[in-house]
Amino acid sequence: MRLDPLTLKKLKRFRTIKRGYWSAVALAVVIGLSFFAEVFVNSRALLVRYQGRWYLPTYGAVIPGRVFGLDYDYETNYRKLSETFSAAGAGDFVLLPPAPYNAYENDLPDGVYPPTRPSWKDRHYLGTDTSGRDVLARLVYGFRTAILFALILLVVNYTVGISIGCAMGYFGGRFDLFFQRLIEIWSNVPFLYVIIIVASIMVPNFFTLIMIMVFFGWMHMTWYMRTAAYKQKTREYVLAARALGASDAYIIFRHILPNTISVIVTFIPFSISGGIVSLTSLDYLGFGLPPPTPSWGELLHQGTSHLDAVWIVSSVVVSMIVLLTAVTFVGEAIREAFDPRRHAVYE
Repeated sequence: MRLDPLTLKKLKRFRTIKRGYWSAVALAVVIGLSFFAEVFVNSRALLVRYQGRWYLPTYGAVIPGRVFGLDYDYETNYRKLSETFSAAGAGDFVLLPPAPYNAYENDLPDGVYPPTRPSWKDRHYLGTDTSGRDVLARLVYGFRTAILFALILLVVNYTVGISIGCAMGYFGGRFDLFFQRLIEIWSNVPFLYVIIIVASIMVPNFFTLIMIMVFFGWMHMTWYMRTAAYKQKTREYVLAARALGASDAYIIFRHILPNTISVIVTFIPFSISGGIVSLTSLDYLGFGLPPPTPSWGELLHQGTSHLDAVWIVSSVVVSMIVLLTAVTFVGEAIREAFDPRRHAVYE
């Protein structure tokens, strides 16, 4: 599919806004790497060589310790296995990730009580939390959970909001009036109270939270799309298409939606940051994902409850500041690049 010259001009303009462009590149790289977090932060080894055989435990099945000559049948502790191989000096080796801990593992050395300070020797680069779990691991996997939550929420909210908003603006009349009254009533329902009620009845999971957020999140984009569609349907090209006998579906998908793309694209970065902040806030209040799911909000709650463990709260706060600042830069750059007033042609 070839992009039209106006879209190419907008993309070229976006690339010239260096702050937003490089923030978008950095976010894309970080999000991409987060889907392969097991390669960088994981208690399973990347590669094991034992008696001439090679093993890839990271994305494979659980390998019991007895396979490597140990005296237990549960999953191998690869950090201790690495020490055993090094002491034996038989040529076997273990290749561990840079941060050799998972997000659920409790590391509780004898005589040491969590939380523990950051330690390069123990490879707890950001320390441990109040349960002895590695903060870096929970930060990385919590980011992946948050970004997945925000992206799924974005797709569902935009699908519902754009569909209803476009129909409201295009068809108008009683259809438009009905949804206006529905949105006005629905928007006055207290969102937090609904979450509290649901959390008191059942333990909310990932998809339960998405469903609840969608029930309240689709209305924001609906208003913008209604206004944009109402404006576009009076344009000459829409009137000409209707006079030529084009169907309503054809006009909406081939004329109105492509010409409202700037409205959609502009809000995407801010919707993603809003989804991340919403999940973090719910987890902080205790109404989000059930423990021990890795979560920035849960880490933030631990940090504010144990201010002497400054490495916990500072890790989350710095991560959120960097992430939300980058998203803001991207959003500002998109808004400036896709501003229709910059690319309007008057005859």
